[in-house]
Amino acid sequence: MIPPAFDYHAPATLDEALALLGEHGDEAKVLSGGQSLLPLLKMRFAAPEHVVDISRIPGLDYIKEEGGFLRIGALVKESELEASELIAKRYPILKDTAEVVADPLVRNRATVAGNLAHGDPANDHPATMIALRAEVVARGSKGERTIPVAEFFEGVLTTALSEDEILTEIRVPEPAERSGGAYMKLERKVGDYATAGAACVIALGTDGAVSGAGIGLTNLGTTPINADEAAKHLVGKKPTADVLAKAGELASQATSPSADRRGSVQYKKEMARVLTVRALQKALERAGGK
Repeated sequence: MIPPAFDYHAPATLDEALALLGEHGDEAKVLSGGQSLLPLLKMRFAAPEHVVDISRIPGLDYIKEEGGFLRIGALVKESELEASELIAKRYPILKDTAEVVADPLVRNRATVAGNLAHGDPANDHPATMIALRAEVVARGSKGERTIPVAEFFEGVLTTALSEDEILTEIRVPEPAERSGGAYMKLERKVGDYATAGAACVIALGTDGAVSGAGIGLTNLGTTPINADEAAKHLVGKKPTADVLAKAGELASQATSPSADRRGSVQYKKEMARVLTVRALQKALERAGGK
């Protein structure tokens, strides 16, 4: 289909982009990679009068560690995250995630920040960022603020961003010693949205018990799910098979999927359990546990 008519803006600076959003309010949409917005426009699920393209703004395409965080700029593409040596070495869960986002053509254009800002519970990065206890930086007319990712998603295609704000950076805490993470996704075919997905992070103490954990789930509710009870169950315990199995059950209980062509409610809940256990096992292996 052909998108409805709109005025196209290509600001050269972030301040110019913010001024445009402040001027046009809810009549404007931000475009970065375009892999989420353009399909909505073509299907006429969205009809903004103004599109603000931030893809040419310099200085927003960095991946670096600084101040205790991994910092990912707003214009970092999925393919850049996938190819980063820093990500592969220090944050393999992010590499896991980037590798299963759509297909290479999409990953060459799509941005990691756009994957979050779109607010789709079927997108892959939200669950991973929840498990990592990440936060996003939003900049608007009132200045800059930081939002924990676990509080960022408010509903289907709805986030905590205000109409005049742009997500400018993702911040992931640097990994603790003896920590690891993994993302597991079940899809009908390569490049499809997840039937279910689980992102898990584990940190081990000197005694071998779990000292910290995070679990996020993909496409199993109206928002990405923070399976916090499942994560809390792990803390303070040795990561035995029974402990991981119980965490999988608790993660499944946290879901509220809808039946569709990808599966029934019961099937999706079972896949949430299975994928959580598998992702925990992989995370434990990467953390140096048995």
